[in-house]
Amino acid sequence: MESKAIAKFQRVSPRKTRLVARNIQGLGVEEAMNVLRFTPNKPARVLYGVFMSAIANASRLGGVNMDAMKVKEIVVNEGPAWKRFLPSAQGRAGKICKRTSHLTVILAEGQE
Repeated sequence: MESKAIAKFQRVSPRKTRLVARNIQGLGVEEAMNVLRFTPNKPARVLYGVFMSAIANASRLGGVNMDAMKVKEIVVNEGPAWKRFLPSAQGRAGKICKRTSHLTVILAEGQE
């Protein structure tokens, strides 16, 4: 059985989120939860929320052994960027690009 959770338009950089996502790829549910809980940056907190949503979705399926669940796949895609400007000296302006991410967490039972 597979369980999936999706979060779109999250205000975290996809590049930084992929670094955290690689750490929990293929881990069991308990171990991945501990890694995300004790990683001290914003993408880990956002991924933790999506991960917990996938666990809740799996528990709603029924007949799923939560101890056998593993992180099958984590996909971090780039969302639209918010474009802002920062005023500078002598009438200039610098561009600021606030990036967003689309996150997908897929949990599966077994030795995948």
